[in-house]
Amino acid sequence: MAAPQVQRSLLTFILAPALGALAVFGFAPFYWFPLPILALAGLFFLWHKATSAKQAALEGFTFGLGFFGTGVSWIYVSLHDFGGMPLAAGVAATSLFCALLALFPALAGGLQGRFKSAPSALRLMVLIPALWALSEWSRGWVLTGFPWLAVGYSQVPASPLSGFAPLLGVYGVSLATAICAGALASLAAGKQRRRAAAALILVPCAGWALSQAQWVEPVGEPVAVSLLQGNIEQDMKWRPEKARATLDTYARLAAESRGRLIIMPETALPMFIDDVPTLYLEQLKTVAQQRGGDVVFGVPEAGTPAEYFNSAFSLGTSPAQTYRKSHLVPFGEFLPLRPLLDWVLNILHIPLSDFSRGAEVQQPMSVTGLKLAVDICYEDVFGEEIIRQLPQATMLANLTNDAWFGHSIVPWQHLQIAQMRALESGRTMLRATNTGVTAIINPRGMVEQQAPVFTTTILEVQAQAFQGSTPFVRFGNLPALLLMALLLVATWRFRR
Repeated sequence: MAAPQVQRSLLTFILAPALGALAVFGFAPFYWFPLPILALAGLFFLWHKATSAKQAALEGFTFGLGFFGTGVSWIYVSLHDFGGMPLAAGVAATSLFCALLALFPALAGGLQGRFKSAPSALRLMVLIPALWALSEWSRGWVLTGFPWLAVGYSQVPASPLSGFAPLLGVYGVSLATAICAGALASLAAGKQRRRAAAALILVPCAGWALSQAQWVEPVGEPVAVSLLQGNIEQDMKWRPEKARATLDTYARLAAESRGRLIIMPETALPMFIDDVPTLYLEQLKTVAQQRGGDVVFGVPEAGTPAEYFNSAFSLGTSPAQTYRKSHLVPFGEFLPLRPLLDWVLNILHIPLSDFSRGAEVQQPMSVTGLKLAVDICYEDVFGEEIIRQLPQATMLANLTNDAWFGHSIVPWQHLQIAQMRALESGRTMLRATNTGVTAIINPRGMVEQQAPVFTTTILEVQAQAFQGSTPFVRFGNLPALLLMALLLVATWRFRR
């Protein structure tokens, strides 16, 4: 093999995946937000030097393998440790999943490689950032979507680029991140250095300026809220003989709490709502009514004989209300293409793994004087779905259970996603989780208080409601998509 070919292979199969792995350290729990910019700059520079679209696509794919292999390999924990999948099958399934996700950066690399005739600076600072952001948006809806690790999340909350979130959402922040990376790559390539330097200054400055805007305003007085964290071990949670102990844990925590609004995690009560003892529900209701408030808790709900839901219920001073989870987790909560993949259920041993979907549009819960937009676990990964309950909702609440992923980095990554949702919507986010991270996040995306993980505890907080609409609440992802389209049109127009 000739020396240039050896060098190119080293770049493709060693440097590109190493850059992908490096980018993960920009996300929670590390929060080193400049690293994804540097990693993308390295990838974009490789694409700039690639001899063909095929070569660029391969580099995008190997980057993706390093990125997702490092950042989402925790899928294995849920499949093997708690889903009962054999070790070899779990490794194979996790590897296949990461490889499928790596196809999206591969597609962006291949597409940009077809514009070799365009000026280098135009490709690096306009075309490639637009294609990268567009690939992330596509990953957010193809096959029900998996937008985890969109690079925009890495910029929350400390980066000045997070200021774009209330205006353009997470994909707009990803676009700004990619533009900065493209400018760095352009500097390294010696192309249009003045314009590249200007972009590196102006884009973060614009983000900082936007972060100073007051999109929403507080309404009413802060409300005392108790977020309960039961710390129920996942491998014990669904055992019938452990159900009574779980009920007792949450009854005790509710009684010991001080908030007017009490929030429990997803499926805090590990049985169908109709099977929960009536006396137990009355006890929870009484605790809430004594404080002039309400309790919101997660529990499965049986519908018709052919369906059941992952739901949240409220009891207390306000009328009883229900929220049913709409966006379900493939293979964890429902089985896609069931006639073809029914055999998967014989390998996985996941309780309640075929939920039914709740309605796409549901009204906020009216509890304790608040309009509470409830979402359950994985749903808060989809920003455009969260805003369906806004601007009516004055506060957000995420009920989740990340115990499925053990002592991995998932709880922290999920917390950062919730920080983005608070920033996009201009609302306080309340998180009640089984094992962590239970927290309150302000509309600036900052964690105000959080409970220690893997402990049985109560997080007592004062939560402020807000009213008004950010541009993202009004228009969703449309402005970011229009901006991406404009950049692609500009590249086509000035490609020569």
